[in-house]
Amino acid sequence: MSKSHKYCPSLTEYHRRKAIEVNIGGVPLGGDHRIRVQSMTTIDTMDTEGSIEQSIRMVESGCEYVRITAPSLKEAQNLEQIRNGLRARGFEVPLVADIHFTPNAAELAAKIVEKVRVNPGNYADKKKFEELEYTDATYEQELKRIRQKFEPLVKICKEHGTVMRIGTNHGSLSDRIMGRFGDTPLGMVESALEFLRICEDLEYYDIVISMKASNTRVMVQAYRLLVHKLDEEGLKPYPLHLGVTEAGEGEDGRIKSAVGIGALLEDGLGDTVRVSLTEEPEFEAPVAQALIDRYANRAGHDPISPLAESPVDPFVYKRRETQELLNFGDHNVPRVIADFSHNPDIGIKDLRDIGHFYLPEPDKWRMNDIGADYIYTGSHPISFMLPNGLQEIIDYEVWSHLEDKKNKYPLLDISEASKLPTDQPSFIKVEAEQLSEVGQLKSVKNAIIVLHSSNNHTMASLRRFVFELILQGVKHPVVIHWHQTIAETEGFQLASATDIGGLLIDGLGDGVMLAGNGSKKVENETAFGILQAARTRMTKTEYISCPSCGRTLFDLQETTAMIRKRTDHLKGVKIGIMGCIVNGPGEMADADYGYVGSGKDKITLYRGQEVVKKAVHADYAVDELIQIIKDDGNWIEPELTELILN
Repeated sequence: MSKSHKYCPSLTEYHRRKAIEVNIGGVPLGGDHRIRVQSMTTIDTMDTEGSIEQSIRMVESGCEYVRITAPSLKEAQNLEQIRNGLRARGFEVPLVADIHFTPNAAELAAKIVEKVRVNPGNYADKKKFEELEYTDATYEQELKRIRQKFEPLVKICKEHGTVMRIGTNHGSLSDRIMGRFGDTPLGMVESALEFLRICEDLEYYDIVISMKASNTRVMVQAYRLLVHKLDEEGLKPYPLHLGVTEAGEGEDGRIKSAVGIGALLEDGLGDTVRVSLTEEPEFEAPVAQALIDRYANRAGHDPISPLAESPVDPFVYKRRETQELLNFGDHNVPRVIADFSHNPDIGIKDLRDIGHFYLPEPDKWRMNDIGADYIYTGSHPISFMLPNGLQEIIDYEVWSHLEDKKNKYPLLDISEASKLPTDQPSFIKVEAEQLSEVGQLKSVKNAIIVLHSSNNHTMASLRRFVFELILQGVKHPVVIHWHQTIAETEGFQLASATDIGGLLIDGLGDGVMLAGNGSKKVENETAFGILQAARTRMTKTEYISCPSCGRTLFDLQETTAMIRKRTDHLKGVKIGIMGCIVNGPGEMADADYGYVGSGKDKITLYRGQEVVKKAVHADYAVDELIQIIKDDGNWIEPELTELILN
């Protein structure tokens, strides 16, 4: 990897990045220690007993650090009561104070708990969505002002042995940072480095850093760039806290977390993980642990041909340049292929699981928003007419004997490619470990590569092959064929999202075919979920919802479920649901509409980052949100197709 692109120990051999060790209340982080799991309470911090009980549930579910919000001095002071209550019950878990806006609360908390988290976007700066311009001189003056506000906290942490996380959030970059660096991964990194340089100047090194975003692409690029900049400036390799903010709930939240967090873990980055779900915090730790456990035996995997430097810029998204064939590659969104090759007797009803529904009355097919684009039937061709929009892929030996080949395409080994007419579109099976086949592919016309890897370090193996295609100028579209036998739904989702998401985030991949779960419905929904989480194909309403905390001003889980129930048919619309102003307009920077708590039972509604209505009572806020969507012409009435079919 060229020094200008270096961000991890190796692109082809699994190694964890060696961070410095930071001791957080007797539970050390970084160094040679395992990747740690943490989460955050959702109870009001002033509810001492509730906070203690929830913290215990979190610890029992696997949390090694517990974070608690401290928005003001009274909450910061009450951390002592919570800490004492936990110790009295035999729980020594380190506590982390989460601070926004209030340096005085941070300074008090740093004397009580083992770690404080500060957000450089709002600790000493402001975010009012103002466009600010600075000269070099005035910018330097601002840095001096920040140092004056931040230095007291650093000195307190140093005196008390308290660890600090400098936690940048994509959505809460200050107006000052936005004015100079823009809404970019570089802006996120520089926001943290400004604080980090002050710490190092004061010889304080008990630091953890995070670069969180709800946009997985931005999040991954920011962490990579952070590691690169630390090395470039000769700063210490501080431990990394990984997380995707506002990942959401259910399978969408898990898949989105796996795409972002997994892409970094695959390259050996990350020392602690927090999965942010709009669920009770004790449900987060097992998901984080499942992601981490994939790397317990990763070292020593089968060798992958080494690569000196990356042929793509890991800090900027650019889709791999490919030639269009059928509806794959070039400007087309990645396609989904349903693998039915092990189903010898496919019936009309089986296609429901992949989003295609036959309506006897009026004798028509309907397709929902996650209808598969192709179906691979192996050696068992479908005996009935497929619906429009669904095409078939068949093993070459069987395909070659078909009389009717319309909308049917052969899948074959590269050694068989010479048997086809040069103008026949085909799918070529390739093992990622066979780099020598890249040269052969140059001579094959009208081919879509179906790429599979049996290496335990799957993502890196697949990536290495696609990199070789780039290096040799082969522009065939690539379908990632991911097949691992994992019957448990969550495990299947996390593993496939990690391996495939890391490729899509770098613009590598023109299609997905999943297999191994046993449920075609799960495989199909997971495939579309991965594409959406990686921002490559938007097929569903996206909800950017925070995981709730003690600052939340309404029942976030219930409200998210209610909004989802009424809006989940709005394909491609992004709705931010935030519990308070801290995770408000900034954190939902990518959302089309926003629902933000602004007081007890009071909601502020947004169009993008523009306030549309203030102080709407919670009883009517969802209706008002829908009315705004309707006024913008973005509302469609939900269809009843699936209701009729069930």
